[in-house]
Amino acid sequence: MGLAGWLGGRLRMCRNIRVLFNFEPPVTEAEIEAAALQYVRKVSGVVKPSKANERVFQAAVARVTEATAELLAGLETAGAKRTREEEAAKAKARNLARFGEKTGT
Repeated sequence: MGLAGWLGGRLRMCRNIRVLFNFEPPVTEAEIEAAALQYVRKVSGVVKPSKANERVFQAAVARVTEATAELLAGLETAGAKRTREEEAAKAKARNLARFGEKTGT
């Protein structure tokens, strides 16, 4: 099944891990590292590692960051570039459809 889960016949990805490919301007090293950190947290079930696990946790984040940067550099597309503003608007629309309008402040 791979890294994504299968739910109700649909492939699901962790909502906290964002698409990083094909953006204008391109994603930054910090954005790639943040996604890698989120991935390692998700698969390990640990938000803040203990001192005993800190070295291996940080090493995993570094390896995932490197692999992600390599992947993004090698991908090709003929599709139009994404913008962060458009993606944020799409996410807001999905959340509105899923959760409805917010009440209160």
